[in-house]
Amino acid sequence: MKFIDEYQDSKLAKGLAGRIAGRSTKPVRLMEFCGGHTHAILRYGIRQLVPKTVEMRSGPGCPVCVTATADLDKSIALAHLPEVIITTFGDMMRVPGSYSSLQQAKAEGADIRIVYSTTDAVEIAKANPEKSVIFIGIGFETTAPTIAASIIKAQQEKIENFQVLSLNKLTPPVMKALLGLGEVKLDGIICPGHVSVIIGSYPYKFIPQNYGVACVISGFEPLDILLCIDKLVEQFENGQPRVEIAYLRGVKPEGNRKALQLMEEVFETGEANWRGIGIVPQSGLKIKRKYECFDAEKAFSGLLRFARNDKPVREPKECRCGDVIRGAATPLECKLFRRVCTPESPVGPCMVSSEGACAAYYQFCG
Repeated sequence: MKFIDEYQDSKLAKGLAGRIAGRSTKPVRLMEFCGGHTHAILRYGIRQLVPKTVEMRSGPGCPVCVTATADLDKSIALAHLPEVIITTFGDMMRVPGSYSSLQQAKAEGADIRIVYSTTDAVEIAKANPEKSVIFIGIGFETTAPTIAASIIKAQQEKIENFQVLSLNKLTPPVMKALLGLGEVKLDGIICPGHVSVIIGSYPYKFIPQNYGVACVISGFEPLDILLCIDKLVEQFENGQPRVEIAYLRGVKPEGNRKALQLMEEVFETGEANWRGIGIVPQSGLKIKRKYECFDAEKAFSGLLRFARNDKPVREPKECRCGDVIRGAATPLECKLFRRVCTPESPVGPCMVSSEGACAAYYQFCG
C-alpha cells in the first residue's frame, strides 16, 4: 500500500486495519457523507487497506456537486444582470449549468470575483456602493454560520447593496431522504467531521433509532477514518447501532452553540433541490423575513425571470454525477469518466470540485 506508506503513522494505521479485519466477519456497507473523507480514503488507499467484508460508498458530501443545475442557472442569470458583482468560491466557477458556466459568463464580461470568505464579499460591497454585490451561498452547516454573520454585519453597518443567494443545505435531512429511498442499503455512516463540529452528534440520533444504521463521526486523518470504520464494524457485528464520536478533539455532542445561534437568527428551514436526489423537505436554509433585504432571490425575482427567459433546465447527457452522489454508482461506472469527462474538460460538478468523488477517483485511482 504505497499511499498509506507515505503517511507518518502508517504502522499505526496498518495495525488498526488489522484490528478491523479481525473483528469483521460479515459483509458491511458503509457510506461517507463528506467529500474531504472521500479524498482522504482514496488518497491513502483505505478501501484497499480494510478487509473485503467492508464495502465503502461515497455519498452527497460535496456542496458544489449537490447544487442543482437549476440553481446554477439562477446564479449565471444573476451574473448577467447590469450593475451586479457576483462573488463566489472558486469551485463554483467551472461547474457547467444548462447552457453556460460562471467562468464563461465572466469571459463574456460579467463581473464575477472569487472570494475566500463571506467577509470578502461584504468588503467588496462596501467598496462598490453603486453596484449590487451578490454572494452565491453554497455549503452545508459548515459555511452557514459565516454567511449568517456576514448578513448581520451588513445590517449593522447598513450595507444595503449586499445580498446572498442562499443555496445552503442541511446534512441530516438528506441522510433521511437517502435512507428512506432505500436505493442503496447501508449498514453504517461515516458522519462528516466539519459539519458535526457545528451541529454536534444529537441530530443523527434518528438514524440508528429509525433505520438501525450505525453512525460514527470521523476526523480527516487516516487514523481518524480507520478508527471510525473500526467502531462502525464493532456496532454492526454486535447488532447495537448508535451514534458515536471518533473525533472528540473537534466535536461535542451539543455542537457549537454560538454558530447554531447565528444560523437560527438569520435562517429558517425550507425545501432544497439536490442534484441527483431532487426536492428534499426541510433541507435548505432560507433567509428569514427579518433579513429579506439581503435575499438575492427576492431582491431580483422579477429580473431573474426575465434574464432566464423560461429556458428549460438541461442536464449533461450520460453524466452519472447524480448516481455517484446517491452512492448508486462509482465514477468508474460512468461512460464519460476519463474518456470525455476530465478535470480539464469536466462534464459534471463531481469532476470539478476539489471535494468531488469523480475528481478524487481521477487523481488517486488511475
